[in-house]
Amino acid sequence: MTTHTRQADLPTEVFDWGSIKWGVSDEHFPGAPATVGEVVINPTMGHDIHTHPESDEVLVILEGTGEQTVGDSGKFEVGPGDSIFIPKGTEHSTFNTGWKQLRILAIYLPGGAELALRGAPDYARLDAGTAPAWVRG
Repeated sequence: MTTHTRQADLPTEVFDWGSIKWGVSDEHFPGAPATVGEVVINPTMGHDIHTHPESDEVLVILEGTGEQTVGDSGKFEVGPGDSIFIPKGTEHSTFNTGWKQLRILAIYLPGGAELALRGAPDYARLDAGTAPAWVRG
């Protein structure tokens, strides 16, 4: 029985704005009640307003600075140690306002919301051990 994942052994999901490694998901732990992953948003990048109709989301800022929206909250600054709760079906967005990558621990409850990301037009999945190649702006 698998009891843990190693980041180096996980595929990387990449987008125009950054990347994600899902450490806990139904893919790795069948029947897991949550999905947990590290999200990296590159400087000056972010993702559009979106929702997760079936999952609540918790974000914990690990490193970097950014701007967050949740519902009609307006934009607010986030930084290391901050936690954000996003109820299911609530519009939200995250944007990196700093000079280095914004690293976030993202948790979906229940898991499964990550599957919708695979339909994004800029989505690609890299095998474990393959580093994303970022283009200098």
